[in-house]
Amino acid sequence: MKHFNKLLFLLVFLLSGRVLWANPVIIGNSRFTFITDQLVRMEYAQNGHFLDDPTLFAIDRSTECKDVKVEEKSKDHYVLSTPVMRIEYYADGFPFGQTNLHVYFKNGEEAKEKHWYIASRQSKNLLGALTTLDEVDGPVDRQEGLLSRDGWYLINDTGKEVLRDGWVSARDKDHVQDLYLFVYGNDYKSALRSLRVVSGPAPMPRKYVHGSWYCRWWNYTDDDYRQLVREYKEHDFPLDIMVFDMGWHTQNATVGTGHAGTRGWTGYSWNRKLIKDPAKLIQDLKDDHVYVVLNEHPHDGLRPHDDAYPMFIRDLGADTLKNGVPLFDAGNPEYMKAFMKHAHQESDQMGVAFWWLDWQQDYLYPYVRGTSMRHLPWLNKIYYDYSARNNLRGAGFSRWAGWGDHRHPIQFSGDAVANWELLRFEIDLTTTSGNAGCFFWAHDLGGFYGGDDAELYTRWTQFGLLNSSLRIHSVYDEKLDRRPWLWGDKEEEAMKRIYHLRSQLMPYIYSSVHQCYEDMIPLNRGLYLEYPSDEKAYQCPGEFLFGDLLLGAPVTMPGEGEQKLVSQEVWLPGGENWYHFFTGKAYQGGRTVTVESPLDEFPLFVKGGYPLPMQPYTERMCSTPLTELIVRCYPGNEGCNHSYTLYEDDGITTAYQQGESASTLMNYRKEGEQTFVTIHPAKGSYKGQPQKRAYRIELPGIQAGTKVKVNGKSVKAVFDKTIGGIVVSVKSDDIRKKVEVQIG
Repeated sequence: MKHFNKLLFLLVFLLSGRVLWANPVIIGNSRFTFITDQLVRMEYAQNGHFLDDPTLFAIDRSTECKDVKVEEKSKDHYVLSTPVMRIEYYADGFPFGQTNLHVYFKNGEEAKEKHWYIASRQSKNLLGALTTLDEVDGPVDRQEGLLSRDGWYLINDTGKEVLRDGWVSARDKDHVQDLYLFVYGNDYKSALRSLRVVSGPAPMPRKYVHGSWYCRWWNYTDDDYRQLVREYKEHDFPLDIMVFDMGWHTQNATVGTGHAGTRGWTGYSWNRKLIKDPAKLIQDLKDDHVYVVLNEHPHDGLRPHDDAYPMFIRDLGADTLKNGVPLFDAGNPEYMKAFMKHAHQESDQMGVAFWWLDWQQDYLYPYVRGTSMRHLPWLNKIYYDYSARNNLRGAGFSRWAGWGDHRHPIQFSGDAVANWELLRFEIDLTTTSGNAGCFFWAHDLGGFYGGDDAELYTRWTQFGLLNSSLRIHSVYDEKLDRRPWLWGDKEEEAMKRIYHLRSQLMPYIYSSVHQCYEDMIPLNRGLYLEYPSDEKAYQCPGEFLFGDLLLGAPVTMPGEGEQKLVSQEVWLPGGENWYHFFTGKAYQGGRTVTVESPLDEFPLFVKGGYPLPMQPYTERMCSTPLTELIVRCYPGNEGCNHSYTLYEDDGITTAYQQGESASTLMNYRKEGEQTFVTIHPAKGSYKGQPQKRAYRIELPGIQAGTKVKVNGKSVKAVFDKTIGGIVVSVKSDDIRKKVEVQIG
């Protein structure tokens, strides 16, 4: 009988030719793919020619949703539901419209059901990113983000080019509609997880990308670059990346479209009048763990003045006598293969870390020829994939190109104008950008144009502490150089404090970057991501969480008096005690506090009761082995039991994606008069992993003379007035041994 019923079902399906009760659900020319409980893809295709090829947005449509129910209410009326949404669909034979498709869902704790249909518009979007801040001097419109207080968001992928054999191709004209509806209420994290499923994770950048960068548009010599590195050391500032702007290449082209009134911005031959031996310079810097990045503007391609032009023409098989210099053609795989090889090969062999794709030419060449796709998203993919060869992690460094571009970090925010208003906007932009998957901005800290105000530059640097990279840059101007020691003694000391703290916080920062990859949670995140039901979380655009444990509200106005004192209100979420990172002062959460900040401080708070992983200061914050781990624990509430996990890997390769990494669980527990800090054995391994490690347990708020035991043995703690508490030192030992510290 059971076998008969299966045959009967199959016969009904074959005769109707319309309905398949499975996921995806096919009803006539419509296909509903429930990718997660919160995400449904809705296609309408003539003759049932549905699309399975990836696009730049949707690279994986595998279905994680297992609980899909389909009910035929009446003829051609179907109800499709998951635990989150209910779709009412009337199969009238036409594409999705205002009458045949309705979606219902709950929004947070609201009792009334919400309704979406194809004409619905966003009214409470929490905003996203933008392509560039070029020449922007204040707030401008942003693109929408995935997160919205409306409880839903629609990404329309209709008509977008597909990828076939890894290359851009037109989609079948029979594929009429391709809609991705995210339905999540106020569970914003589930929306971002769904984005990860369909569009891929935000891959981890190379670790040194999150360090300190020097960048300036200037014609430096090789001696100048060596002097810059020496000055960083002499002035006690860390450095990880040295960017060579356009001066590295010759700028004597006589043919080409050009840009900004010159043909010289595109070029790929070393200017050996300035840099006599680039290979030695790059190798010497690399030996010192300073990585070189080169700027390029590829819109004119390779031209006769470039050293590699004859080999490029040979490989391309171009008839230059008949057709002239080949135009840049990003849509031609043969052209791009030859171009990427010959434009970059010489420098790559010298040891260049990656390339800065400084694409600004959409006003000249908006679209990849033969497509309706703009250059930027396609070039970002090509360059990222190119940089990922030899098992290296890809290293994009380019402007934001929209949905799916989170797979090509990091993003360059463009040539912004320096003023207080723009700093204020850039902070908020960085927070909302995470709502679109844009997690890793490389800003021109201090601004690109103008900005000769030392106080403004110092405050911008403080924001840089809580950003994916600490990168400075400025326009070609003899009077504008953002080396921190050129801006006054007080400003230098204030900025040095930030640079040193960035170095010390790198274990926490890198662990937070891994969280972006693993959980699709932004590095800089809006407060509403963690506190979606608290109205105050939506009312603080100048505040954000940086990872799980830090809350920042950078100063965005000039101060008063000799100390440049600024007073501002900061909302601290409830459920936690918060501690001012610079003063150690405790604040109860769930209220707004007033904070005064002199020039060398800003409102930076850390959650109490959690282990915060840090390291001793090092001038190479991203490459120095972590042989001593600092675990700082601010006091927690009675009965608290909180953990944080330190994440480590080789920092360079994609081996972490195959599980080559290590995690160390750290726990803080408070029971009556006693506090316990436990560092559990490290799990996992990777190439270059330190096998032994010392520990420095820092306990602000604990009085001198408090009894301390390490693994059951009494030890003497040292009072450290800089943290206002005691320090417990644990000698270097096997990382796979447990360490338990008992206080009190």
